[in-house]
Amino acid sequence: MTTGNLPLVENRTAGILWMLATMLCFITLDAIMKLGLETMSLVQVTWGRFFFATLFAAMLCGRDLPLLAISDAPRIQLVRSIFLMITTGLFNAGIMTVSLPTATTIMYLSPIFVTILSIVVLSEHVGLRRWTSIVVGFLGALIVVSPWQSGGGATGMGELFLVAAAVTNAAYQITTRQLRHDDPMTSLLYTACAGAVVSSIILPSYWGNPGLTEWLLLVSSGLAGLVGHLCIIKAFRAAPASVVAPFSYSSLVWATLFGFVIWNDWPTSNTLLGAILIVGSGLYIFFRERKLKGSS
Repeated sequence: MTTGNLPLVENRTAGILWMLATMLCFITLDAIMKLGLETMSLVQVTWGRFFFATLFAAMLCGRDLPLLAISDAPRIQLVRSIFLMITTGLFNAGIMTVSLPTATTIMYLSPIFVTILSIVVLSEHVGLRRWTSIVVGFLGALIVVSPWQSGGGATGMGELFLVAAAVTNAAYQITTRQLRHDDPMTSLLYTACAGAVVSSIILPSYWGNPGLTEWLLLVSSGLAGLVGHLCIIKAFRAAPASVVAPFSYSSLVWATLFGFVIWNDWPTSNTLLGAILIVGSGLYIFFRERKLKGSS
């Protein structure tokens, strides 16, 4: 396994550990944003996530910043960045009224939407088994967002925001597939910088004079997002995707722990049942695609 001219030594244990660290960072980011939304506006929290991620990314690039800022596919990078911005905004809108474990479960729909978008955008063929998995995954989603669980109203809207976020996140992943020739740091710079620029333009209308605690949350969100992206890069460099990707579902464990410790939230029976169906469907789709690619 190589990247450029540098040989990489496969280390599956390290890859799994990096993926577990990735999910911890991303759920930490989600928890920080949910805390921030209790006292700050949606735009302000979203701005902090992208603005400080940009600063940290630029510092990390150092003298290589001018070179890393050049992309072989700037248009695709821009489209990808827009999808991530929309995903972040929708997700933040959702977690204002939805518990972290439930929000994490709904976002597990992304791999299912990736499969559907692959059919529409990439004209990929999907057989009966994967279509069955898609149906099972959506059944799980219906259980999670069911009216008898949410009670309708604002919470129901929050869940709809999260489903929409899962769709745009899938589109983000599809465009990521088309950026194999760019350095990972280039992609990180584009997504962070684009989000910072757009949110900064509309920020003045939503600025709320944050105190010390709010500033710490804003800075921490940028740091957590950046470290999470760096960890996932290291995870996929250390081990094959077929080894590390399934461990992305460990985020439900972290989300449950954070939700219970900070907000005294515990997954409902509907959330747990829906999570089993969605995760099972996602894992089947993933391993089925790996098998088909291996036999082609």
